[in-house]
Amino acid sequence: MEEETKKEPEQPKKKGLLDKAKKFINKADEFINEKVEKVKKTKAFGEVSEAVNKAEDFVEDKIEDIKKSGVKEKISGLADKAETEAKEKYAKAKEFGKKVAGKAADKLDDIAEDLRKKSKGGTEEETSEKA
Repeated sequence: MEEETKKEPEQPKKKGLLDKAKKFINKADEFINEKVEKVKKTKAFGEVSEAVNKAEDFVEDKIEDIKKSGVKEKISGLADKAETEAKEKYAKAKEFGKKVAGKAADKLDDIAEDLRKKSKGGTEEETSEKA
């Protein structure tokens, strides 16, 4: 039974601490709200708010100017033109590569043919010298 009596007083203490914490938080919240209201009433806060509003208006105006100037469309047009030109250059480079590869293959065939002729001719000369 002593254990039961010990447990009972602990619960009210916890509730008391919780209530105290809630009261403390409420007081802190009220204090912060009062200070915020005081700051909002100061001349510096008003000036800063006004400056922020002016800056916001300025930025919005500049964004509208950019939208009206058609920069997005111009950039899009340039991108399309660059893409078209790149495709054309790629096609030309590809065709040039095919031509070069064909010419290189022809040259290699000529060289191989010359080597075959020389190797056949060398054996014929050697055989005629031996005879």
